[in-house]
Amino acid sequence: MSDPVYRRVIVKLSGEALTGDKDFGIDQRTVETIAADLAATAKFGVELGVVVGGGNIFRGVEVSARGVPRPVGDSMGMLATVMNCLALEAAVERAGVEARTLSALAMPSVCETYNRKRALKNLAKGRIVLLAAGTGNPFFTTDTTAVLRAAELEGQAVLKATNVDGVYTADPKKDPKATRYERLSHQEAIEKDLRVMDGAAFALARENRMPIIVFSIAGKGAIEAVLRGKGRATTVG
Repeated sequence: MSDPVYRRVIVKLSGEALTGDKDFGIDQRTVETIAADLAATAKFGVELGVVVGGGNIFRGVEVSARGVPRPVGDSMGMLATVMNCLALEAAVERAGVEARTLSALAMPSVCETYNRKRALKNLAKGRIVLLAAGTGNPFFTTDTTAVLRAAELEGQAVLKATNVDGVYTADPKKDPKATRYERLSHQEAIEKDLRVMDGAAFALARENRMPIIVFSIAGKGAIEAVLRGKGRATTVG
């Protein structure tokens, strides 16, 4: 069995990754599949933090476009990420690994509040840490949150889960001639305007020399495969 490529990582999941075949909300079967993959990866000896988006429940940017102040819309979106993290936490624990949801917004009756020391202690105990509510501030995406938490928690990489197996020259679903990059620098990703993550996330990753591994979450064991160096992916860094 191959050793993991990294020993501590932050996995970035979109909220939409939890919808399965649905258009909205949380598909329990999909959540259980992802949780099983996370649990297997933790048992493999990798310390895992997980940042989840909230777009399957609520999109602050879209609501803001209809007249709600952006800070209010973003705060509502942060609450959606808490719901997603709680759903994943329960599923991970059913899969046999301890998990903790830490929220950047204080809600002590629901989950623990995020701080760096608390997160590090949980990681050291082998718990999967679900990092909810983004940065706790408006105007920052969960992509940027993932890179920020990776830097704060001394992670070795960010694993960006998508619906395709890496970064392509064009949308492979629309352009049959699109080719997959094996490796890119952060600067190339910014200059080419490759929107698999937002520019602020790439810039923060570049500043902290944080590699971003872009891979497909589809299929059983996708996260573990990437960490064994066997999955198809693009490395940005």
